[in-house]
Amino acid sequence: MTGAPCTVSVTGSLDSLEAGARLAVARTAQEALTNVRKHAPGAAVSVALRRVEGWCELEVCDTGGPPGRLSSSGGGYGLVGMRERAELIGGSLAARPGAEGFRVLLRVPA
Repeated sequence: MTGAPCTVSVTGSLDSLEAGARLAVARTAQEALTNVRKHAPGAAVSVALRRVEGWCELEVCDTGGPPGRLSSSGGGYGLVGMRERAELIGGSLAARPGAEGFRVLLRVPA
């Protein structure tokens, strides 16, 4: 537990998601939140899960870590693994710095 604020929003019906898509969403959320804790400790996070036409989108954004602090931990396959999981089911993953911190956007067929 970090004590940092986290907001979660869910928009639209996601009842029709297939098992592979549900797993990709859950694992991506887990890995993205783990990355925030490791690389931007104390950052506020927003998690948005939404249905957009024929897609399910998961967006995880953080506000960035303390100035001048960059975690040296890493070297894993987190982002690569998330992207590969998405592509295996016809989806995509974009991960890049955002306005303040870092943004991960997963899109999988709904």
